[in-house]
Amino acid sequence: GAMIEYILLGVFAPIILNLIHLVLGVWITAYRGSVIGLGFSAIGFVTKTIGMIFLTWLGIVYLELEVGIYIPLLTFFWFLTHVVEGVVVKHYMEENVPEYLQKLQIK
Repeated sequence: GAMIEYILLGVFAPIILNLIHLVLGVWITAYRGSVIGLGFSAIGFVTKTIGMIFLTWLGIVYLELEVGIYIPLLTFFWFLTHVVEGVVVKHYMEENVPEYLQKLQIK
């Protein structure tokens, strides 16, 4: 029974947390612009931190999962999806740059 808790909380929960932020971040960046999208990313830092603290508390204190197994799972999958989220949102921010500014950039 405990294995499912490690998979649900250590793998799926951080992926879902970052997926929600990814979808919102892309939508906000695409429809509201890069500056608002950047502001959402800053707010996302706080909300994701709260989410990770909650998941840590839930797994370690409430469900008494093994720290040496749960925390590496939780942090690995959070970091992996966090990097993917950053790359995808950066792509959409770059699409918002006007054509005349894109021509000025050194590539």
